Amino acid sequence: MQLAYRNKRITGVLTVIPKNCKTFDEEMKNYQADKKRSRRLKLVMGYDRHHFVEPGVCASDLAVFGVETLLHEGKLRKEEIDAIVTVTQSPDYFMPTTGAVIHGRLGLDSHVYCVDISQGCTGYLTGLMEAFSLLDQPQTRKVLLINVDVLSHKVSKEDRNSYPLIGDAASVTVVERTEEETRIDGEIRMDGSRHDALMIPAGGFRQPSTPETAVLHEDSEGNRRSLDNLVMKGADVFNFVQTEMPPLLASLFARLGVKKEEIDWFLFHQPNKFMVEKLAQAIDVPLEKMPSNIVTYFGNASGVTIPTNICYNVGEKLLGHTYKVCLAGFGVGLTWGAMVLELGQLDFCEMVEF
Repeated sequence: MQLAYRNKRITGVLTVIPKNCKTFDEEMKNYQADKKRSRRLKLVMGYDRHHFVEPGVCASDLAVFGVETLLHEGKLRKEEIDAIVTVTQSPDYFMPTTGAVIHGRLGLDSHVYCVDISQGCTGYLTGLMEAFSLLDQPQTRKVLLINVDVLSHKVSKEDRNSYPLIGDAASVTVVERTEEETRIDGEIRMDGSRHDALMIPAGGFRQPSTPETAVLHEDSEGNRRSLDNLVMKGADVFNFVQTEMPPLLASLFARLGVKKEEIDWFLFHQPNKFMVEKLAQAIDVPLEKMPSNIVTYFGNASGVTIPTNICYNVGEKLLGHTYKVCLAGFGVGLTWGAMVLELGQLDFCEMVEF
């Protein structure tokens, strides 16, 4: 699907990171794996530390904290909010929606429309798509995009393939209609035939959680996980990204008549350092234009790695300058997509601890 939006802009980005943090070295004792090999893996994949919530902390807790921070600092007013788009794959409940929980906890007016989207690695892009579309309504001026995941609750601590990568985080992005001539273009694609490359097998209606689905099983590499835990076919995901993303980006740039050299920043989802750097090589983009350090410092919080990337790597620059950026996400679904837009002159772009 090709995407095109006009007279819309991002005016602020806030990322919320849990204070709770552990290093790869601290957790190495959890893994049934050779220590020397694990340390080599640490260097290649970019493992160092990851931030995750305490038991009992849910997606709405991080989201409400983020919005209340903006309200307290005077960077947002309740009466300005026309709609909230919440993107998460770790909702507080099956029902009601997490957006409804956020709406109630914030005490928002009944005219504030809320919609939830279940999406992972491309979640920030799909959230922007929905926010931009809502801004086409004549009475809608400002939309909050909340992208949040607390997937650490669903990853086995004895799974060296997944647990060192996983982080929890939330982001609040303010998206507004503008009278200025702005252009945002993108492409997004899906291949559901490969949906089992990244999944949590049990816990839904297809396979409800039972005492049996909670039993840990060991794979050929010594990782122990249950059917209630996230499972990732690492090689399949890596090959998918390297195969599918370069032609999508080439198609998008060709349609827009944009050369890669004209893009100031490639702010992509970051599943791990190795995958991002290999993708940079595949599309012939300098590593200094395509940061790969989010998993190293914070962990992979699914689609929230994109706004974290924005805040951590370009945050202060975006307050007084505008850049042509390419945002991209790829993963669970399998889904992949990218957007090209002008990003800058923001009212705020910062990170806070929960």
